[in-house]
Amino acid sequence: MKRFFKPVEKEGSSKKPTIHSVNNAAETTQKATDNNINNNDEGLTKNKKEPTKFLTWNANSFLLRVKNNWPEFTKLLQESDPDVIAIQEVRLPAAGAKGNPKNPRELKDDTSSSREEKQIVMRAISNSPLKDYNFWWSLSDTKYAGTALFVKKCFNPKVSFSLNQTGSKHEPDGRVILAEFESFRLLNTYVPNNGWKDEETSFQRRRKWDQRMLDFVLQNLDKPLIWCGDLNVSHEETDVSHPEFFSSAKLNGYTPPNKEDCGQPGFTLSERKRFGAILKQGKLLDAYRVLHEDKDMERGFSWSGNPVGKYRGKRMRIDYFIVSETLKDRIVACEMHGQGIELQGFCGSDHCPVSLKLSETDTNSDQC
Repeated sequence: MKRFFKPVEKEGSSKKPTIHSVNNAAETTQKATDNNINNNDEGLTKNKKEPTKFLTWNANSFLLRVKNNWPEFTKLLQESDPDVIAIQEVRLPAAGAKGNPKNPRELKDDTSSSREEKQIVMRAISNSPLKDYNFWWSLSDTKYAGTALFVKKCFNPKVSFSLNQTGSKHEPDGRVILAEFESFRLLNTYVPNNGWKDEETSFQRRRKWDQRMLDFVLQNLDKPLIWCGDLNVSHEETDVSHPEFFSSAKLNGYTPPNKEDCGQPGFTLSERKRFGAILKQGKLLDAYRVLHEDKDMERGFSWSGNPVGKYRGKRMRIDYFIVSETLKDRIVACEMHGQGIELQGFCGSDHCPVSLKLSETDTNSDQC
């Protein structure tokens, strides 16, 4: 979610450890892995044909999380042992010198600062637990938006980078990574924020995105879909901590001419209606709500406002696992790994990681 209220940490934050510190964290992670922290799941992946455990997270700068929060995040990965990790808002620039075409699949490394940043990131993901994953980037030209996908090496999806499913084309700002497995598709998206005004960069952009998303799900009903990421919408009143506050929110006193566009971005009636239409027409379910029908004021929200100021304690659920109805009976767990207004478990971001676990199928027994 675009942060209107929480100051964004600078990439040069004084909190950042040295590259040596990142390596120490990686070494600690390796030792923990060697000590079989995940012994309950030991060997299970090798018997799975397709992924069943997933994690999604808006990192609010992957580089900052590597510098400042890597031990906490890798501990979560050790404990949850996901087969697939979907990251949004990586905020790493695409490769390519100034004035030249960019390569959104590669990290920028044509300046001394970008080379150092790339080195920090690549060292982190080249060590356990992420060394066991293949990875794909879809990046913006600048430190903005962007997505990443990590898939355990024993799985071999077909990967593309747009809602049009063309291998060479990327969505603007790197907002999509689509992985097609044998029996389902997984779509990782960083959905554009609705914004506050009816202009090309906000309301109109979001309307166009929602229409394209609806077209995508209707054109791809041949396989079940797992759609995850920062979807930048809270569907129902139970998905926000303070419905009246968010419904009446304004920026600088501006009131949109259409009442359905009023309120907090992500909780306007027009966004919620369009999201509901995508779910209904696409025969999709909100996996978290399948298992958690009631509002949970402590653990039921994935985004939290700044702990200081008028947004203290104001929270939204805008990070999801949306699944095809045909997968409903396979949903074992869908949980948010952060809680409280002090952002415990958020691993430094203003979004917390969200996980999904599906039961295995009868055919999930003879590959990896």
